Amino acid sequence: MELKKLDTLIEMAKSKPKRKLVVAAAADEPVLEAVGNARREGIIEPILVGDKTEIERIAAKVGFDLTGVEIIQEADPVKASIKAVAVIREGKANIMMKGLVATGPLLKAVLDKENGLRKGALISHVAFFESPFYHKLICVTDAAMNVAPEFEEKVTILTNAVEAFHKLGIKNPKVAVIGAVEVVNPKMEATVHAAMLTQMNRRKQIKGCIVDGPLALDNAVSKEAAEHKGIVSDVAGDADLILCPDINTGNALYKSMAFLGGATLAAVLMGATVPIVLTSRADSDRSKMLSIALAAAMD
Repeated sequence: MELKKLDTLIEMAKSKPKRKLVVAAAADEPVLEAVGNARREGIIEPILVGDKTEIERIAAKVGFDLTGVEIIQEADPVKASIKAVAVIREGKANIMMKGLVATGPLLKAVLDKENGLRKGALISHVAFFESPFYHKLICVTDAAMNVAPEFEEKVTILTNAVEAFHKLGIKNPKVAVIGAVEVVNPKMEATVHAAMLTQMNRRKQIKGCIVDGPLALDNAVSKEAAEHKGIVSDVAGDADLILCPDINTGNALYKSMAFLGGATLAAVLMGATVPIVLTSRADSDRSKMLSIALAAAMD
């Protein structure tokens, strides 16, 4: 199965039982607009945690009808994050979304060892792009969370992203582990890590995907570029997932695709017990709504 359009996520979400989404510190105009749009699409039913007066004022401004929407009063953004996590733990919602609260306090609540949503050791960011220059959706990880991951952390970032594909019904995504060059150079740690990840996949230590690397970005997304360099690979020119060596690479690729490449995107955090929607101020209104759809489309 291949996903070619992000709008497919909306149809996938609609085909599933309607998900409950809880928003931490929901008194935020772009977030409430996205949540209202997702509700009108029939994708989710929201629970809003935050300053009720502000939520009602902003909702009226953006045309979000709050009839039937549960609002949990909590003006303090940090406490709102803790309450949103509690809503998930109580089984009342199965998607979490960041509102007007800093990422640090939100993740502190999510990763709390006793009362959080911790599933593994690491949370990572996955972003799906629909590009006019590529033949299907392509995912980039990690563009937002892990600054300079060690090798073991890269394994987790990879498996988190592969899990996202599996939850969307894509059983064996093709993973390109990118670097500046497509050969192993002991002086370039990213290429060594890429080769190690590739070998772990071949030895079935990393399953549910096809991994190849190091690949330069052009080899990962262009068969012609790969053939020109004599690269024989099931992944080259047909990658589903780009695993970046660090946040600088990931963030630059994310923003260049969005701002220079004309790509539309949807993104979530993986690694918790539920997907977490954490959008950027720079993301378009459409991308914010599609990020909710991405979370809701996951099994």
